[in-house]
Amino acid sequence: MIESYDFGSIRVRGRNYSSDLIIFPDHVRPNWWRKEGHRLCIEDLEEVVNRKPEVLVIGTGYSGLMRVPEEVKRYMAERGIEVIVQPTKDACETFNRLLRSGRKVAAALHLTC
Repeated sequence: MIESYDFGSIRVRGRNYSSDLIIFPDHVRPNWWRKEGHRLCIEDLEEVVNRKPEVLVIGTGYSGLMRVPEEVKRYMAERGIEVIVQPTKDACETFNRLLRSGRKVAAALHLTC
């Protein structure tokens, strides 16, 4: 469960993080770094694809500056993974709601910009 989020900082399951991360139902992958910074690439989500969540919530940053190309969304859909793209504050709320509902959900979150 995500307990709080603000620009550059997030608290997940009692632990604070200050860099981008991927949250799975059973663990957090800290220090997530993307190949092209503010543009998400398929390669950036390899671990997510391998874990096969039902839903991937992508947080595009505080102001929503990270871009998620259609090819990434299509790639995930072809693998049966629903993608929700939102500014990170909204993405945190969506992740928590889906997690509480019992869905197998992951979140890939950009914390700044």
